[in-house]
Amino acid sequence: MLQKAPGLYFAPSDLHGRGVYCAHALSEGDVIEICPVIVLPQEEIDLLTHSLLYEYYYLWGEQHDHCAIALGFGSLYNHSVDPNAEFVPDYGDDTIIFTALRNIAEGEEITVDYQAGAAVRALWF
Repeated sequence: MLQKAPGLYFAPSDLHGRGVYCAHALSEGDVIEICPVIVLPQEEIDLLTHSLLYEYYYLWGEQHDHCAIALGFGSLYNHSVDPNAEFVPDYGDDTIIFTALRNIAEGEEITVDYQAGAAVRALWF
């Protein structure tokens, strides 16, 4: 299975520091990246909130009682309320799968909605 779209790269972003882009156009439904994650127990979430990793972790597990750091480019995808990609956690395989929600042009920043499926609230960063 493809684990990373050819031509995927990170570069400076107008949205937030660094972002993820692709040197080739992507089509709706394309797998952009499958990122393994490092899962940490609930008691370590507070440690992350007091570190530089605060902006880069995902809540993890069916009950969101763990946290995870995505490897690959997984923690560098920026948030958008109008994203061109989505992410789906796979708790069984400890991976996050990023796919294109629509066609994405060559060199367009790839964004996701961090709050997809959740009540709208202020982002933490």
